[in-house]
Amino acid sequence: MKTTPFYFFTAVIISALGSASADDEKHVTCGSAIKLTHVESGGKYLLQSDERQLQSGSGQQLVTAAENNRSPNGLWQVREGTDENTCEVGTPVKCGQVIRLMHIGTGSNLHTHGIRSPLSNQHEVTGFGQEGKGDAGDDWKVVCEGGSYFGGANEYWNRDKPIQFVSVGSNRYLGSSSTVKFTEQNCGRGCPILNHLEVFARSTNDSYSHW
Repeated sequence: MKTTPFYFFTAVIISALGSASADDEKHVTCGSAIKLTHVESGGKYLLQSDERQLQSGSGQQLVTAAENNRSPNGLWQVREGTDENTCEVGTPVKCGQVIRLMHIGTGSNLHTHGIRSPLSNQHEVTGFGQEGKGDAGDDWKVVCEGGSYFGGANEYWNRDKPIQFVSVGSNRYLGSSSTVKFTEQNCGRGCPILNHLEVFARSTNDSYSHW
């Protein structure tokens, strides 16, 4: 996936779970397994999760941004939102569409709620639910480059274009920052997520909230 000179995350398509179409080359599609790369931090960090739990706040499944781009912990499946119509495998995702991102390794959904994040005191982002079943806190609206939801060249989520995700429940943007990192000072010696970036949901639409 190519990056941009701005502070964005970009989606890297790993595979499609089902039949492919010609649009797979250009668009992110329902059922795709993707990795999200954090460009503000130099394109080195990927959104990831595993079975570990937060040791504070909600105690839910930990979600961070980590440097290991070969780890299967960075794979997420694109699915329809909680109350949305079924999104058939291979269908391009529209700008403005409500989706869930299910962590393939654990079956939990990318989630946010009003509990404060441990480092930046914004809203936590966690993994929640089982086998893709969770609640409305798992729903994210796809916002394409330029903030446009519909029409023209921005009708669909393109693989090589900047993207944002806005929580439907809280209207907060999924974000991270290279300046908000887990260290021995804030996480302790032997910290299992040492040098990972915190992932959070923030009210501000800025460079940290682009993907």
